[in-house]
Amino acid sequence: MKNSFGSLISITIFGESHGPAVGAVLDGLPAGLPVNEAFIAACMDKRRARGDGLSSPRTEADTVHFLSGVYNGYTTGTPITLEIQNQNTHSSDYNKTQSCLRPGHADYTAYAKYHGYQDSRGGGHFSGRLTAGLVAAGAVCLYALQQRGVQISTHLFRCAGVSDTAFHSAASQLLAQQMQTVQTQQGFAVIDSSVIPAMQEAIRRMGAQGDSTGGILETAVIGLPAGVGEPFFDSVESTLAHMAFSIPAVKGIEFGSGFAFADLTGSTANDALQWQNGQVVTTTNHNGGINGGITNGMPLIFRTAIKPTPSIFKPQQTVDYQRKENTVLQIQGRHDPCIVPRVAIVQTCAAAISLCDLLCMQFGPQWPLGKSPESSKQKAEQPLCDLS
Repeated sequence: MKNSFGSLISITIFGESHGPAVGAVLDGLPAGLPVNEAFIAACMDKRRARGDGLSSPRTEADTVHFLSGVYNGYTTGTPITLEIQNQNTHSSDYNKTQSCLRPGHADYTAYAKYHGYQDSRGGGHFSGRLTAGLVAAGAVCLYALQQRGVQISTHLFRCAGVSDTAFHSAASQLLAQQMQTVQTQQGFAVIDSSVIPAMQEAIRRMGAQGDSTGGILETAVIGLPAGVGEPFFDSVESTLAHMAFSIPAVKGIEFGSGFAFADLTGSTANDALQWQNGQVVTTTNHNGGINGGITNGMPLIFRTAIKPTPSIFKPQQTVDYQRKENTVLQIQGRHDPCIVPRVAIVQTCAAAISLCDLLCMQFGPQWPLGKSPESSKQKAEQPLCDLS
């Protein structure tokens, strides 16, 4: 089982949905980087369920405990271990249907791979609960990026069939204002707050019917310099896509105009270049800030499709793998009628980890501290004791 991601900046996730805790180990950050625990707590709060009919009744405090790697509010340069305890588990909800494979879940594939030894309670290691560790570690990277002028925001582009205003794709004050609006939203990260009641009503309606719904998230990144990323296998798109598909609900991704490129001509799809204020810019941004797998300095824009929550209360046809017979399953337990609002901050933090890694690969491991490889030479210090 592969649970690690990244090159210079890497993350390893651990835990199960109904185990003692979930969490992550974040490695590669330099010593002396400020860690803002209030900022991390605010990010965790955006992912939390609230038991309000719009998300799962399972509510957790989601307090992040630093077990290593942080001292007196700064990174020590050693691996950062972050733990989030599971304090509100109802494992008995899964006892009656333990041998029945839940449609849309990883129950069958987990059984095929791990032969029944996997922890099946609440989805075990395959649960969206594991994204708590992703947010905790990602929030550390997100705060570091913000200190270097890189901003990341994700909003509900479409949720439960209701659309929000799209991010403005060009580098502009309007886009910066939209991103700031999204960052200050609690619960429903949208640009146009007038769409929230319609989204909520649609989610509640699905929940009342014992069903669920999905949506699309849109992420914008500003402040990235041109020249970050590698052609082909470590391109910005492939790295971000790799991380995005680590979020359990993500089933599709597009950059810039994405699938709309299929209906464009080359003359309309190409982003014309222009010299402006001492630098090269594009007059449009169909490519979402990326050419040849490398950032071009324009806003990086991408969208992901989030599938409906597979745990629904309607009867579904499935298989009892112990009895080896067809059966009808009606799921019990506590589940989200729509996971999209909670996934927005997960996507932001996941992107922060990927981009922090790419930036350190480009400019050196001391980049988060504002130091280039040439300026990061440390002064020789006197030994703390005489070993002669």
